[in-house]
Amino acid sequence: MAVDLGCGPGPQTLALADMGFGTVVGGDTSQELLDELVHLAYSRSAVRTHHGDLLDVLPEIAGSGEVDVVVCMRDTLLHLPGMDAVDSFLSQVSASLAAGGTLVLTYRDLTRQLEGTDRFLPVRSDEDRIMLCALDYDSPETVTVNDLVYIRTSDGWHLHKSSYPKLRIAPDALVARIDAAGLTVTHHAPDSNGMWATVACAQQ
Repeated sequence: MAVDLGCGPGPQTLALADMGFGTVVGGDTSQELLDELVHLAYSRSAVRTHHGDLLDVLPEIAGSGEVDVVVCMRDTLLHLPGMDAVDSFLSQVSASLAAGGTLVLTYRDLTRQLEGTDRFLPVRSDEDRIMLCALDYDSPETVTVNDLVYIRTSDGWHLHKSSYPKLRIAPDALVARIDAAGLTVTHHAPDSNGMWATVACAQQ
């Protein structure tokens, strides 16, 4: 079994199914994105979906030692409400993984505070959509991410706005918490796009 937490429309879920896992569960809080995953995975019988919060999925779908791989990608971990929740999440993963099972995390290091116009970051753009975000550093523990999305319509450009908090977790501090949860870190490095990737394994 493989579990993709915060799966969205399922790019990792589909990849895990294509790698040959017998059961791949994609969990997310958005039913709309899960419905999109179901549509994309129509030919992949291994794929299942589970609608729920990040801290609810593993206890609801798997018992102790039943999962071979847990992936949690693209800053999903940073949406948890606090460091106690991070520790609870890691404990759940440690309990659910089979011997030698693997946890894969990707996330941004938001601990360095950006100043002035450096707080405004481009996300992506094409001829019909421009996405950027602005960061407000509320405390040593959190940053507010303000998303600004310009969408071209038949009557011009329209702005859509939203904001939400993210945790500021130093990568090395996360490694210490992973170790405390009983997992062994086997890879820990930033990628070329600025995202950190951390991989840990359960004891054999």
